Amino acid sequence: MAEDLVLDTAIRDWVLIPLTVVMILIGILRYFVSKLMRSQQNPDAKVVKEGQVVVRARNLRAGANFIPAKSFRARRAYFSNEENGLLHVPKGQGQNPQAQMFSDPNMAMDMMKKNLSMIIPQTLTFAWVNFFFSGFVAAKIPFPLTQRFRSMLQNGIDLSTVDVSYVSSRSWYFLNLFGLRGLFSLILGEENAMDDTQRMMQMSGFGMDPTKNLSAEKDGLDIIQHEWALPKFEQRAEAVLKKLVS
Repeated sequence: MAEDLVLDTAIRDWVLIPLTVVMILIGILRYFVSKLMRSQQNPDAKVVKEGQVVVRARNLRAGANFIPAKSFRARRAYFSNEENGLLHVPKGQGQNPQAQMFSDPNMAMDMMKKNLSMIIPQTLTFAWVNFFFSGFVAAKIPFPLTQRFRSMLQNGIDLSTVDVSYVSSRSWYFLNLFGLRGLFSLILGEENAMDDTQRMMQMSGFGMDPTKNLSAEKDGLDIIQHEWALPKFEQRAEAVLKKLVS
C-alpha cells in the first residue's frame, strides 16, 4: 500500500522554488542568447510566397461550405490546376533542403547555434539537479494518479511504496523543461512560444521538402466535398421565426 509522506517546508524553500526559478531564468536567458546569435538574413521570397499560398488554401478548405459551389470550384481550379495552379509543383522542381543547406553556410551555422543553445543549458542544468537534488521528493500533485505515471513523476526514487502523486526533484525538472511554454509566451511574447519538444521535432524532421506542403494542400482541395451551408441557415432561421411568431 502506498504511504503518505509529510513534506518538510525546507524542501519547498530550498528545492522546489529554486528549481522552478532557475528553469524560468535559464529559459529567458536562452531566448536572448539565441536571439543574439541569430544571423540577420532576408527571408527567401519564394519560401514566403509558398507559405502564403498554403495559408490561403487552408482558409479556402476551412470556409468551403460558406461560398457557392461555382465560386468554390473556380477558387479550387485557381489553386490546384495541373497547368498553372498555385499549388501544382512540376516534377523535378522540388527543392532539396540538404543541398540548400550546403549551398548556404548561414543556414547550417544557425542550426548549429540553435542546437548548442538548447543542448548546453539542458546538460548543465540536469547535472546541477542530479548532483544537488537527487533523491528529493519535491512536491505532491493534489489529485490521484494511476501507476502508469510513476516512472514519469518519480524519476530517481526507487520506492514502490510511495504514492504516485508525489513528484521527485528530477521529474520536477523535466516537468518544468517541457511545461513552461505558456509562461514563456506570457513573458516573452508569442514568438517565443516554442518548447523543447517542438525543437526536437524540428531537428529530427530537418531535411523535409517544403514543397510537400503544397502537394498536401492540393490533395486536400481535390478530395474535399462541397456542401453549401447557406440554405440550411435559411431553413433554421425560418424555423426559429415561426416558433417566435406562433
